[in-house]
Amino acid sequence: MPETLISVDLKASPYDNPKIHNRWHPDIPMACWVKPGDDFILETFDWTGGFIKNNDSADDVRDIDLSTVHFLSGPVGVKGAEPGDLLVVDLLDIGAKDDSLWGFNGFFSKKNGGGFLTEHFPQAQKSIWDFHGMFTTSRHIPNVKFAGLIHPGLIGCLPDQKMLNMWNEREVDFIATQPDRVPPLANAPYPSTAHSGQATGAVKDKIATEGARTVPPREHGGNCDIKDLSRGSKIYFPVYVDGAGLSVGDLHFSQGDGEITFCGAIEMAGWVHMKVELIKGGMAKYGIKNPIFKPSPITPQYNDYLIFEGISVDEYGKQHYLDVHVAYRQACLNAIEYMTKFGYSRAQAYSILGTAPVQGHISGVVDIPNACATLWLPTQIFDFDINPNAAGPTKLVTPGIDMPLSLDL
Repeated sequence: MPETLISVDLKASPYDNPKIHNRWHPDIPMACWVKPGDDFILETFDWTGGFIKNNDSADDVRDIDLSTVHFLSGPVGVKGAEPGDLLVVDLLDIGAKDDSLWGFNGFFSKKNGGGFLTEHFPQAQKSIWDFHGMFTTSRHIPNVKFAGLIHPGLIGCLPDQKMLNMWNEREVDFIATQPDRVPPLANAPYPSTAHSGQATGAVKDKIATEGARTVPPREHGGNCDIKDLSRGSKIYFPVYVDGAGLSVGDLHFSQGDGEITFCGAIEMAGWVHMKVELIKGGMAKYGIKNPIFKPSPITPQYNDYLIFEGISVDEYGKQHYLDVHVAYRQACLNAIEYMTKFGYSRAQAYSILGTAPVQGHISGVVDIPNACATLWLPTQIFDFDINPNAAGPTKLVTPGIDMPLSLDL
């Protein structure tokens, strides 16, 4: 049996666990060390460290302090890893902890984080999902069931000081272009809630002051939210510091492409069984700046889809030039409107798009002025026929059931 190198107690605060951290910084001490060829298990908190509860209130989603997240297990030092190498990570298996067979999806308040469609969903809401082996259902979203594709939303290696300084400079400068924007353009370092693992004294203070927040994906990987990084996938990470410093967290039971609700997958606590190898000098050999990966050979077998199209004309009628972001928003909004005709609330439909194995595609970026994006909604996840027909939609969704909503205070 592989050794569990990092364990978590879901009843305890992640701040009390010295093998957890919530910032990126080259001076965070390695939580443990392994050799190339080793396989091992890391347990993880959910990305909020247990703040979101299994209940029928969205007050926790409304009130969460987003400067605390994400809580990551690591860093794992790999003996012999040097800057310029590639760290090869095989995700051998991933699962939920036995004492936490549930997950959550949420929309953050526009005043606290927002999301992809925050103008349409400005208030905090959440749905709870129960795990039944490889399947999941929600008491807040009836008539839907699907297989999960469990994956880490966040995985990556430590940056060096030069890269960290570049991140902070470009993101702080970006914030300065619209300093009063809600939600903000980016998240600057925030010392008071930093967790620096085993660091102490002046090093701990330095990490808190300079440490990059974990919210976005960056050159090292990070919070990429790629649903196909599931069991059986292989990832090639650029190495920037001695030992590489691999960390992982933010596990998802299932997610649609884009993680469009921001708290946008089915978030969960769990464990990752992984193996590491090294390709010496691999960054230069293969011209790698960002991680590359081979996807999982295991995917939910849905093969019947309704495909919703969106173009880069926004919901207010404004024309945008080949803007894929706008086009995908329109595809999502079109799918949401469609699902309301079967009795789902707009919030329930939005949550389905964030959690189910929905596919997002860039379909056209050359036909000026409109980019085209598509959203592929698997029809087999519903227990009724959601396809168009001459008789029109039948409202089969149980009336009176909806997701918990919290008003901004």
